[in-house]
Order: sequence, then structure tokens, then C-alpha cells
Amino acid sequence: MKPLSATEAVARIEAGTLTAEKLVRDCLDRIAEREPVVKAWAFLNPDLAVAQARAADVIRGGILRGVPIGVKDIIDTHDMPTGHNSPIFQGKIPFGDAACVALCRTANAVILGKTVTTEFANRHPGPTTNPHNPGHTPGGSSSGSAAAVADGHVPLAFGTQTGGSVIRPAAYCGVIGYKPTFNDFSRVGIKMQCHSLDTLGLMARTLDDIALFRGAVLKLPPVAIDPGIPRPRIGLCRTPIWNEASADTKKLLEATAGKLADKGAAVIDVAFAPTFNDILDDHGAISGWESARNYADERLRNPDKVSGELMAGLKKGLDVTLERYVAAQRKSVAFKAHVDSLFDKVDVLICPSAPGEAPAGVEFTGDPRFNSIWTLAGTPCVTLPAGTGTNGLPLGIQLVGLRHEDDRLLSTAAWVAAHLN
Repeated sequence: MKPLSATEAVARIEAGTLTAEKLVRDCLDRIAEREPVVKAWAFLNPDLAVAQARAADVIRGGILRGVPIGVKDIIDTHDMPTGHNSPIFQGKIPFGDAACVALCRTANAVILGKTVTTEFANRHPGPTTNPHNPGHTPGGSSSGSAAAVADGHVPLAFGTQTGGSVIRPAAYCGVIGYKPTFNDFSRVGIKMQCHSLDTLGLMARTLDDIALFRGAVLKLPPVAIDPGIPRPRIGLCRTPIWNEASADTKKLLEATAGKLADKGAAVIDVAFAPTFNDILDDHGAISGWESARNYADERLRNPDKVSGELMAGLKKGLDVTLERYVAAQRKSVAFKAHVDSLFDKVDVLICPSAPGEAPAGVEFTGDPRFNSIWTLAGTPCVTLPAGTGTNGLPLGIQLVGLRHEDDRLLSTAAWVAAHLN
């Protein structure tokens, strides 16, 4: 049976035809069935989950009404360990909840458990597999969240993105991922890798669920998505690394642009000014400088408990000079303004969610660069499932909006989704 979306579950709970306890038990049953293969969960206490659900049924309020949520394991929870996929933090329970978790509890959510992350949300992978084919990666670093939502373990889950860690795994696993405008969501209580880039994001199976979830995190009524908006102006942005996209992805993007034009959208080609063709180098300089310093304690006090992969990256970050970091920061300010100017002529940009399908194996979580561009720009982004590639694995399309126009982006995404077929 198809798992309920969060929106469907809330409606049934409000109507009295479903309880939060029944919903949570169904999720736990699905996890028990599939977790040996998918391996999406870093911590799960069924008794605690059911106790929360029973309490939610008593409260009978809040916009989430007892809907269960998966929480990426770099986000603090006062009643569960936050392990960061690192032996340094194994079994450690934080003193409090991250702001996003606290706000969801206030909305009467059930915090089902902690989902697997790569080590410190970097590159060293966890055990999670792609639910469509366990021989392939689910992406990183929000691997467990993407796989859990895709496989019906939970309707909603938190991810975070420094490079491509929400949009890419969502695309690889065939779900909807949403990265909001930078700093719209509180990051208090989230392990910080790069303070200029890290962004809390959401994963779900429907856009209505993204809107519901976003309302809880912002402590606002969810803004209704309007798929009946006027036919949008869409910019096809191949980005400076278009040649890195697979043939499947290139074909998908260009066919999608043509299809949307046939359905009435105004579609034009959009490109960056040549000044910004190397903007990914600036993302790398900023992330390298900041991560080497933000992980100073782990790097200096527990070097034997940090993976060689991460340690090599941190040492590379130490080679970034202050002058290079400042230059990258200044260029990023100009880049944000340039990207903003692109929306004078279009409502959204369409571009790749990832280079292609999820790579084989779980050791490499995939190339984040098609996302890192927009993380640096601070723009809101959504990835929509849009078919499959040569190997039968999901492909996504990424829609990018103007900063602080997230509502319009989500409504435009709904228009696009309604006209993909």
C-alpha cells in the first residue's frame, strides 16, 4: 500500500479516521521490513516514538498532528543521541533540541529517530543504500533522510546542505528536496561545518508536504501552494559545468524545457556572466577555510577518530589563505547580486539536480557541484523527480528561485510538476 503523505495523514487524523499512534506504528513496521537493506537510521527507539505519538493523540493540535519526522544525525535532540557518524560523539545526548526540532515538537510532530549522515555531513559515507537499488549510493550527506522518505519509512525528514547535501540525495532517491533561502531557517543546534553556507533543508514526497513542514519550521501557517499561477517565465540555466552532466541529464533538461514551453511557459536560455564561470572555486575556498576552523576541536583533540578522508580535506582547507578567503567572500557578494538580476527576466531557473543517476557503490556519494553553485548564491532550490536514467534510477530537475521568494518558487514548482507529463 502506498504510504500516506504528511498532508493526507494530518487530514485523516483531524477527521478522526487515523491516530498518530497508528501512523507511527505503520512507519515502524515499514522500517522493520526494509531497514536491513536500506540502513537509513542511526538511532531509533520504537517505544519512545510510540509514547510521543500517544501524547500527540491526547494533544490533538498543532499543524503536524503527530506526523513523524526523521532528523539528520548532526541536528541536536534532547532525548536521542546526536552522533554525527563519528566515534567522537557516539552515544552522546545533547543538552537540548535544535531550534528546528523544538519548533516541530511545538507543532505536535513525532521525532521518530535520527537518520544516517556522512561523517560530520562531509564526504565519508555511512552505511545507507539507495532504496531503488542497494548497489548504489543514496547521495550525501543527508543520505538517511533521503532514503527514509523515498522508501516510505517516514513522510518528512530534515537534511542540511553545504554543497549539495539536500538536493542531490533527494534527486538520487526520487523524492522532493527543498533548500530554502539562506538563513530563513534557524541553524541553532546544528553542527556547523561552514557558517557562510550551511543551510537546513527539507525532504518529502509531495510539494504540499514541503509547504506543511516549512510552516512548522518557520512557526507560521503553511502557505498554500498554488499550481494555478500564471504560466511562468523559465530560464534554462545549463551552468558553467554543463559538460559535467550525463547524457541522460542533458536530454532530460532540454526535453523538459521544451515540454514546458509547449504547455505555455515562456522559456529562455540564461547564462552567468563570464566573471562567474569559476565561482565553484570560490565556494571551495570558503568551505575549506571555514570547515578547517569549525572542526578545530575534532581535528586537534581527536585526530585518531577523524576519517582520513575528512582529515585530508581539513588539511587542504588550512592551505587557503585569509586573503583568498576574503576575496572569495567578496566575489560571493557580487555573485549573489548577479544571480538576483537574472530574475528580472524569469520567475525560476531550471538546471540539473545532479550530474546524473546515483553512482554505483556507497563509497562515493556523488558530485555536489550542480548544487554548490546555488548554495553559495543563497537561493531557494527545489528538486522534483522527473523520470529515470539509463540504469533505471531516478533523475531530478532542479528549480531555483529568487532569494526570499520561496513561496513563489514552490508554487511554480507545482505548476512545473503538473505539466511534466
